Amino acid sequence: MDTLLELVDVTKRYRGGTVGVDSVDLRLGPGLLGLLGPNGAGKSSLLRIAATVTRPTSGRLLFGGADAVRHPDALRRALGYLPQDFGVYPHLSAVEFLAYLAAVKGVGARAARARIGGLLELLDLSGTAKRPLGSYSGGMLRRVGIAQALLTDPLVLVVDEPSAGLDPEQRVVLRNLLSDLAATRLVVLSTHIASDVESVAADIAIMAGGRIVTRGTPERVRALADGRTWEATLAPEAVAELRTRCLISKMVRSAQAVTVRMLSDGTPIPGAVPVAPDLEDAYLVAVHAGGAGGGGSDFRGGPGGAGNTRTGSTGAPSPTAHGARQ
Repeated sequence: MDTLLELVDVTKRYRGGTVGVDSVDLRLGPGLLGLLGPNGAGKSSLLRIAATVTRPTSGRLLFGGADAVRHPDALRRALGYLPQDFGVYPHLSAVEFLAYLAAVKGVGARAARARIGGLLELLDLSGTAKRPLGSYSGGMLRRVGIAQALLTDPLVLVVDEPSAGLDPEQRVVLRNLLSDLAATRLVVLSTHIASDVESVAADIAIMAGGRIVTRGTPERVRALADGRTWEATLAPEAVAELRTRCLISKMVRSAQAVTVRMLSDGTPIPGAVPVAPDLEDAYLVAVHAGGAGGGGSDFRGGPGGAGNTRTGSTGAPSPTAHGARQ
């Protein structure tokens, strides 16, 4: 894999001693990296470092092998970035706002007009392109943010929670767009929603407690939950007791019963059947095994089994501490 962007032992420590990013190593080439993690895992801090918005406390950021912390201009010219919190000028229209940003980024006026028109059509904003941004919904503003990140046809695209506020159809359009872009460039997609990356990312990293706790193909990541994912149908009043035995990932209630999907190192209750794990199951295993405290959660079920907050060995394939280089 040709390396475009590399983070080497990157740590970000804030005032008061809070560690947002803890000794992360990532080597990234063309393709789409899906960065999964709960809120507060350090994803946004990591992406701000990758986008040269903030400097790491220690460690190195390399773009094409060159130091992008001391000399960020080359990376910035090649970068498209959508932060989690994206601000606009509410009195400008989408066309005016994007034209302003294109000028700031050095895009010529003629090229900018063509690029903006194409992006607004692609993101279903053509019909509202001349309305003030202050009248836009949250989902519409998010699509404007995606458009500005793509203005320069960047070689490196970093997007933080891009699907926030989008409806299901718009999320599908976004996923397809990012997948197409990743054919020829590096795309880093950060989210806490497993389905946002499951269908588009060939490379998935899960972050918890400021660290990359595992990284690999979707198949490798899902293997974390192999033999530990179960389903059972039980009476509604039995759910509370089940929570003390294992981690419940999904529940579907009908009139008289509840179908429960759960994570457990052993058979959690009589009648439970093993099922194939999905990415969300593996995500929960990885986060609980490599969370902020660094201890592993024990999902063992059965009589006398541990609940989902107890620490101990997980029995899963060993997570890749601090992000395996691939």
